[in-house]
Amino acid sequence: GARLSSLKREPRNPNPRPKRPLRFRDRRDAKIGTESPAAAAAASGEGDAGRKRPSGDDAPADSKRRRPEAASSGSRDRNHHRHHHQKPREGDGGKEKKEKLRASHILIKHEGSRRKASWRDPEGVAISATTRDDAADLARALREQIAAGELKFEVAATDNSDCNSAKRGGDLGPFERGKMQKAFEKAVVALKVGEMSDVVDTDSGVHIILRTG
Repeated sequence: GARLSSLKREPRNPNPRPKRPLRFRDRRDAKIGTESPAAAAAASGEGDAGRKRPSGDDAPADSKRRRPEAASSGSRDRNHHRHHHQKPREGDGGKEKKEKLRASHILIKHEGSRRKASWRDPEGVAISATTRDDAADLARALREQIAAGELKFEVAATDNSDCNSAKRGGDLGPFERGKMQKAFEKAVVALKVGEMSDVVDTDSGVHIILRTG
């Protein structure tokens, strides 16, 4: 009896072993952005060719979940270990390799553009005073000169585009489907490499697009 009571009086361990924090994996942001059509894309704005590159809001879809593999004769822990390492692999499992596109464009912003400012017109003074029809007329005039061989696409983009890509002759670089605004991507896909579009409208403004890859 005395021994039992003495055991009860023993103080509890004042410094219990701390629990180990759980580790979390970083998840990549699925979206990109630029005004270049990347889906309303990069909020930084100008040119926006990367802005969501005419795209951001349309993040690549990978809605289908991978079904767990049938349990093998291995232990539960071994099964868990296998799935644990499969999940992070992007590209060979749930996600198929996405087709890469490449294009250059000339963006002319106007009073109806989502963001009425650009690297060329930081205050948006000229942009706010430009109607959509005026912007489309300018884009078509540039297209005609380019098609006639009177003007190089790169020069027209550098001198007229409101997208940051103007500094690269309008080149947006390679991008995956789903990274640009839908209307922009649709226009690129409809073109053959080397072909130039007519006027294309997106939330960023009006574009003339040259598919390069």
